[in-house]
Amino acid sequence: MDTEEIIDLSLKLAGLREVPEDSAIYVGGKDIGKVLFCIDAGVSELWLAKKLGYNAVIAHHPIGGTAVLNFPQVFRRHIQQMVDAGVPVEEAEKAVSRKFEQLKVEAQTRNYAHAVDFAKLLKMPFMNIHTPLDEIGRKRMVSKINAKVKGNSRVWEVVSALMEFPEFRHALTKIEICLGKGENMAGKVVVSHAAGTNGGYEIAKTYFAHGVGTVLYIHISAADLEKLRAEGKGNLIVTGHIASDSLGINPFIHELEEMGVSVTRIGIVEG
Repeated sequence: MDTEEIIDLSLKLAGLREVPEDSAIYVGGKDIGKVLFCIDAGVSELWLAKKLGYNAVIAHHPIGGTAVLNFPQVFRRHIQQMVDAGVPVEEAEKAVSRKFEQLKVEAQTRNYAHAVDFAKLLKMPFMNIHTPLDEIGRKRMVSKINAKVKGNSRVWEVVSALMEFPEFRHALTKIEICLGKGENMAGKVVVSHAAGTNGGYEIAKTYFAHGVGTVLYIHISAADLEKLRAEGKGNLIVTGHIASDSLGINPFIHELEEMGVSVTRIGIVEG
């Protein structure tokens, strides 16, 4: 396989037509048969891969180039997710706007060339695939919840359904009900994921204001959680960052392996 075929495979599995702004091929390569796959990769991982004879390094999180600088654009995927859940488009755009602007400012601080230049110097094919793999994980969670959670289900039943995934059972983190209680009615459940990063206070608050009973994030800041708890509305389940990322990464790796690519996993929870 080559790097283009690898990223095309991720799009196919995710049901996406174009490469999202937070995913990129930094150094292209062909005849890739041995891959080092890391959730986070940088200079040390590139050097290790070169020394151990790998043909390519694939990271999950963006590490350089336009994938870092244009990362805020994928945050706008929250808008369509919110509209699909019944939030008016104007309200969805308003909920996204503040953090979107924060992410744009933060992108200016990133060193977008460091690891990429090392990859070029080492002649090591290097890429990252973020949103497509998160979308695979999001769809797996949505499918599981739709199959297991009914109109009269409790919040603990949502957690129980998700615990059927080995990634969540094997993770060191535990799925937590951070807002609300397990015996609360779950109501409408939304998996808010595959949009760059979590929506924080504004997006969860807006979901709750428009009929969503339970929101799933893979992580949330302490400050945003404190604001939500102060208002005391809705239920928030946090599934854990690395476990949730692994939920989307593992099916993709399995497909690579089926196509004859040997993959070494770094930091990925067993699926």
